[in-house]
Amino acid sequence: MFTVYALHSPEHNKIYIGYTSNLQQRLLSHNTLAQKGWTIKYRPWILVHTEQFNSKGEALKREKQLKTAKGREQIRSIIANSN
Repeated sequence: MFTVYALHSPEHNKIYIGYTSNLQQRLLSHNTLAQKGWTIKYRPWILVHTEQFNSKGEALKREKQLKTAKGREQIRSIIANSN
């Protein structure tokens, strides 16, 4: 099982979109464990959206869709409606 997820950094108003086969470990990495990479600059991250897929290929396809301008607009809408 693969999860496509979107994170939000309210302090910096940034979003991050990714996919993983282990969401709990990935969130721990984004918020605590990682020592390099783009996401460490904008901690803390809040999980705002997830979608489940049976294959890595499906997850990758959806991740790419969410990373487009239209996809990011959808994520921003989810964030706005959760406040």
